Amino acid sequence: QVQLVESGGGLVQAGGSLRLSCAASGRTFRTYVMGWFRQAPGTEREFVARWSDGSTLYADSVKGRFTISRDNAKNTVYLQMNSLKPEDTAVYYCAASRLAVVAPARYDYWGQGTQVTVSS
Repeated sequence: QVQLVESGGGLVQAGGSLRLSCAASGRTFRTYVMGWFRQAPGTEREFVARWSDGSTLYADSVKGRFTISRDNAKNTVYLQMNSLKPEDTAVYYCAASRLAVVAPARYDYWGQGTQVTVSS
């Protein structure tokens, strides 16, 4: 069992930066693939980034602007978001999976989400 709690969302102007954190509980945290997803109103939840066994994967829309990292000693995964755009506005979720996948349905555990709003 893994419990996830996101933090770090907020309101930022276009071009600005935010760092999201996802604190995990559970002794098996380091065995999970960790992902970040986002969901804007009226849209499907979409993949943003994934950290799996030292390798990372990003959605094309955030590549070069967002960076996922992980600190197993702190049971925390981060999402550094730079050069933010209004279209990045969404609720951001972290999630844990046993598999290196990008489909939200394949992730077993989810946080409650944190709102990111980027103003133009």
